[in-house]
Amino acid sequence: MKGLMIFRNNLRLQHNAALQSIKSKVDYLDCVFVIEPTWLANANVGRSSFRDCYSGGMGEHRRRFLIECLLDLDQQLRQRGSLLGVHFGEFSEVIERLILTHDYDVIALVDLPGANEQQQTQRLLRRFPLKQWLIADDFYLMDRADQRLGSLEYPQSFSKFRRLLDGMKIEPPKELLGRLPPPSIWAEICLKKLARENVEEAHSHSGASLQRLQGGENAALEQLNYYLHERGLIRTYKKTRNGLDGWEFSSKMSGWLAQGCLSVRTLFYEIQRHEDRYGDNESTYWLRFELWWREYFQWLARNAGPRLFSLRGIKRVNPLLTFYPEAFMAWREGHTQCDFVNAFMKQLRATGWMSNRGRQIVASYLINELGVDWRYGAAYFEQQLIDYDCASNWGNWQYLAGVGTDPRGRRRFSMEKQKDVYDPNGEFTKAWLEEDSSYERSSFL
Repeated sequence: MKGLMIFRNNLRLQHNAALQSIKSKVDYLDCVFVIEPTWLANANVGRSSFRDCYSGGMGEHRRRFLIECLLDLDQQLRQRGSLLGVHFGEFSEVIERLILTHDYDVIALVDLPGANEQQQTQRLLRRFPLKQWLIADDFYLMDRADQRLGSLEYPQSFSKFRRLLDGMKIEPPKELLGRLPPPSIWAEICLKKLARENVEEAHSHSGASLQRLQGGENAALEQLNYYLHERGLIRTYKKTRNGLDGWEFSSKMSGWLAQGCLSVRTLFYEIQRHEDRYGDNESTYWLRFELWWREYFQWLARNAGPRLFSLRGIKRVNPLLTFYPEAFMAWREGHTQCDFVNAFMKQLRATGWMSNRGRQIVASYLINELGVDWRYGAAYFEQQLIDYDCASNWGNWQYLAGVGTDPRGRRRFSMEKQKDVYDPNGEFTKAWLEEDSSYERSSFL
């Protein structure tokens, strides 16, 4: 029996339900990952229509993080007698060609909520209905078969969704024991070449503290232990979570969750384990609360399909926004009339990361002060953010634009008030504007 393990956003060995399921069913197992050509193109949200302007390319920091994740995964697979085969091309076409060429009996992959990923999976299932398919649910906290999901109707408020998860318990993650079945093909990979072209340069541009945000399961587990158990920083999370810069004010787990280097179920279980050992408090509850938000957006995205990317959003209401090229470019480059916003945008470009508070602030500015179509902001975040997650990113932008599921409609933040609360001494703003003090402000703004 020959098996094909398709890695997507589950770039890990531990608590990987698809890998656990297939390893005991086959004699030979080929592990693969597909890199879409657009991912390595120059990222560009430009000056045309939304349909034409967005290339789908990844920014240098997101690209670097992904390649580090793949390098780590390949190293771990080789330690267990396997390897990661990396292929370039359109996902469905590559996988179809592999199945036809090697006649796999069993195929495993993880279910993902994005409309494109859902279409890819369904296309493969229709193309090869007689193959044995193993589709895992561990990108989520809940399984697709969970009866609680049947009671949901969308648009659904977060508060109603959260009540479904109250009292949820997660079983201990399953350890992957022993060696993996050997691959049937030993094709060499080109990851080292990709790493030379993308990793070193991106690291040289990152802030010193964020260089610790390295891709891969090993780095994810190290940070998990550091934040929850070694330093116990989770116990002050609610007080520090609105920080703007630095390493310890937040868990920094979102990047590893997005690529699946760490299972969300593993993180949830480790929060439970911390509470069992040290007791719970507001902060441990609040980190779990953030995972509920993540789960909410995953199922919302899975239900919404292409509407997640529609100007009118899930609500199908007109946000009265359009595309002003000069305004958008000024926002993107950090050349607006608001220095607080500019600082965040320069931080994003330099590091591939921005705090949750910063994301809300710059999104509100683009939507409410500049009147720009929210989708351009969401697409730019998709390119630049190391921790880009389709459901959370596009769901949050819809939420702020008033076309998502927020019953209160559009959120508008006072820039002065936000700065007074979160950067009262101007230290964050000054630090990032000093990185590029020579720009000229756009006369349009």
